[in-house]
Amino acid sequence: MILPIYVYGQPVLRKVADDITKDYPNLKEFISDMYETLEKTGGIGLAAPQVGKAIRVVIIDLHELAEDYPEYADFRKTYINSHIIEYGDEKDSSEEGCLSLPGISEKVVRPKQVHIRYMDEDFLEHDEWVDGYLARVIQHESDHLEGRVFTDIISPLRKQLIKKKLTQLLKGNITCRYKVKFKK
Repeated sequence: MILPIYVYGQPVLRKVADDITKDYPNLKEFISDMYETLEKTGGIGLAAPQVGKAIRVVIIDLHELAEDYPEYADFRKTYINSHIIEYGDEKDSSEEGCLSLPGISEKVVRPKQVHIRYMDEDFLEHDEWVDGYLARVIQHESDHLEGRVFTDIISPLRKQLIKKKLTQLLKGNITCRYKVKFKK
């Protein structure tokens, strides 16, 4: 089932997400719905708060980037109860967009490497350092789990320049090619 994407202004996007247990109701079905939703939207990552649930579930599917990043040709992964433990020192800047902020993209500075702990769909624990583009995507999705969006970490000047677009999102004055849910 394709789920609606919760747009900027929805309270769930500002909540810190909760860890879950493997007996979370209908978890496998929910994750399947998230992947179906991600495919429909054309995105590469999706966090549970973006579909209305304040739980620590993230999915990432990077196969669309295989032409530029061949190492991601078959990359499709679920991160449950993920937490970034540590950040690398080296940073870079790259353009980011977000399904919850349609029509807005900005350059965001992030560390090139992160140390993450998470569970996979079988609730097996993983502890690993991740770098490159995947590290950026993990940080972006992890922000959603911490109640943040990428516009929270851009420069004050850039934020001022997109203030009108953010206001339009809050008012629901956008056209989007996928199903969205605005703040009422």
